[in-house]
Amino acid sequence: MRIKGRVISKGFAEGEVIVSKRRFSFLGDVDLNGIVVAEDSDILGESISNRIFVFYGGRGSTVGTYILLRMKKRGTAPKGIINVETDPTIAVGAIVAEIPLMDRLELNPLELFRSGDYVVINAYEGYVEKRV
Repeated sequence: MRIKGRVISKGFAEGEVIVSKRRFSFLGDVDLNGIVVAEDSDILGESISNRIFVFYGGRGSTVGTYILLRMKKRGTAPKGIINVETDPTIAVGAIVAEIPLMDRLELNPLELFRSGDYVVINAYEGYVEKRV
């Protein structure tokens, strides 16, 4: 099933999904190894590293942009990101770290995807695809 959306950061990624229904900040919600450390997170203790990270959108500091870039350089960043609505901090972080990012999908990604699903992000052609 292909779902169209808005491309924020171009690229192609595929892999296992991890879903958080909450807003997320790369400053304070995750460590540099990709482990979620925010006590109020619904995915506390989970790794977002090398997965497709689906979450509502960002919250918090613009420093999160640099944390995402550092994670990319360390090899611990998500392969791709899908948001309901992307905020500027997440957008800039994904662009500078060259991580495919899409939002405003035709269907709500928080209802469509579950952790463990396999998803393709084609942020060149503007769609995501859930694989069975």
